[in-house]
Amino acid sequence: MPMYALRACALVAGAVLTLAVRAGQPNAAQQAASAGALPGDRPEHFVPSTVSFDYDRREVMIPMRDGVKLKTNVLVPRSVAGAPILLGRTPYDAQAGLWRLHSPHLIDVVPQMVEIAAGDGYIIVWQDVRGKYGSEGDYVMSRPLQGPLNHSAVDHATDTYDTIDWLVKNIPETNGRVGVIGGSYGGFTALMATVHPHPALKAAVPFAPMVDAWVGDDWFHNGAFRQAYALSYVYNQEATRSNDEIWWSAYHDTYEEYLRAGSASVIAETRGMQQLGFWRSLAAHPAYDSFWQEQALDRILAREPLMVPLLIVCGLFDQEDIYGGPAVYRALAPRDPQGQRVHLVLGPWSHGQGRSEGRRLGNLDFEGDTATDFRRDVMQPFLDHYLKGAADPHTPRALVYETGADQWHPYDNWPRSCSSGCPESSRNLYLREGGTLGFDPPARAAVRPGYDEYVSDPAKPVPYRERPIPEVYAPDSTWGQWLVDDQRQAATRPDVLVYETPPLERPLRLAGEPIAHLEASTTGRDVDWVVKLIDVWPEQVPDHPPLGGYQQLLSADILRGRYRNDPAHPTPIPSGKILAYRIRLPNVSHTFRTGHRIMVQVQSTWFPLYDRNPQSWVDNIMYAKSESYVKAAQRVWRTAEHSSRIELPVIP
Repeated sequence: MPMYALRACALVAGAVLTLAVRAGQPNAAQQAASAGALPGDRPEHFVPSTVSFDYDRREVMIPMRDGVKLKTNVLVPRSVAGAPILLGRTPYDAQAGLWRLHSPHLIDVVPQMVEIAAGDGYIIVWQDVRGKYGSEGDYVMSRPLQGPLNHSAVDHATDTYDTIDWLVKNIPETNGRVGVIGGSYGGFTALMATVHPHPALKAAVPFAPMVDAWVGDDWFHNGAFRQAYALSYVYNQEATRSNDEIWWSAYHDTYEEYLRAGSASVIAETRGMQQLGFWRSLAAHPAYDSFWQEQALDRILAREPLMVPLLIVCGLFDQEDIYGGPAVYRALAPRDPQGQRVHLVLGPWSHGQGRSEGRRLGNLDFEGDTATDFRRDVMQPFLDHYLKGAADPHTPRALVYETGADQWHPYDNWPRSCSSGCPESSRNLYLREGGTLGFDPPARAAVRPGYDEYVSDPAKPVPYRERPIPEVYAPDSTWGQWLVDDQRQAATRPDVLVYETPPLERPLRLAGEPIAHLEASTTGRDVDWVVKLIDVWPEQVPDHPPLGGYQQLLSADILRGRYRNDPAHPTPIPSGKILAYRIRLPNVSHTFRTGHRIMVQVQSTWFPLYDRNPQSWVDNIMYAKSESYVKAAQRVWRTAEHSSRIELPVIP
């Protein structure tokens, strides 16, 4: 600083100090000097300069009907009037989520999911749900609606109603129309907002919503517990209000860690999770009892009036909530026969990818940025129609990306439907002798033996991906792409059955929901069945050598055998008896190209993502003892009388 400036500053400071002394009121600098301390550089109240900003930021605490206040961040573009509001409600820190970049430009600040809306003059509002981060109140994991599981006066539906009511009355720049949006847990809260909705709520866009966490979303899949994901998530989310306590591990390979520990309850106890309410609920409700059924949003929404237009956005390779979005569409589509208010989008995306960039996933490259293109060309016109009064964009009833061919298709319905004029059919692909697959059923002539067999050993479970397997949230984790992993690591194991077709002579297009029908027996009293549908690439791919021989996972799921008849009431399996198992696999939209092969893999462990089935009978697998885990011989039958097969949604 120049000397004359220092002198000027000294004169001004001296004058101020003299005035303070004359007034008999020593200031902070004088007090610090008299105490012999060095005055600090930071002002008591800093006022940032936002002259160059193109938006105003307002932080408010919005009161709910029970008096609890929820911290809400409101970003208003400057010089707007009559603007719609886009509201997101999250348990993941709304303030942090709204600062993608520290920028004076609104479009660079907000999450990618809403950047187009922000650039189009929307008011963006992000709120912490009750009990998390800056909001008051108690946190309950995916807080149920008022009813048997929630005797209070509040839930996510009422909190959204009260929030919208406050926003339209207290933000003068709004046109009074509100849309809700969010992904994963935020997709769940967006759907909850449509139950007894506020009159100002005109549209909802749930991305990858969690809907039924027992059947096929976060915590279980058909009764098999998703331990390696669920435990760390619940720990991080419930231990503290602001996720300050982070899941810890002493292993780089979670396969080794979970195998050494034993059952899920042992892992939980080492982290002190018995203190967490939702872990106690998970452990107490391993079956599909009323605790889960009363929370299933597809069931709830099917009973409610259809009042808010929905654009349900999902990924074909969603590693966390692959079930929920299509389930909601399936429940609501019959209530909207003209396809004008309920729409489904299935993109080639992992769990969060539809909200960010969609150029590639794992080894797969797509045509352009599929996610950004969708948000610009489909989602934004949908929002503009309902929130700005723009022309009807005639959003397709179902819009689905076809991998293999790399193109979008509009459909009149989903699943098992085609675009206009396109026939549909289901074809059974049979498991045949010699590890082959064919569309012709097995002949009635005796084939000995009429089954394929392997020994499932819980002490040596099949890893769900190539080891070492880091923690889901580890810095080097590739958790988001495991549903397109190369399956060669499993195909060579003796406890995995592999069936495949010869190279295809013509393309085969699938669009819908595959269903596995296994005719199988076990020497145990319980069993898990994992079925995987795979596209096997040619041995050489000159333009992309890493894809040579790639066993591309397309669709896969697991069924815990004890729930084969009644998910709410598990029963032991008669040892050695051939039983029918029906496993609905996640949606697929894919073309097997000429020269590719169709493969099916069958196994009984998928570890450590899913907990191990002891294969003996225990009342609650969460608490299984080490001596309960036993080997079992599994037989998959392929005779005319007992024909195991995959029902494929083929489009000729």
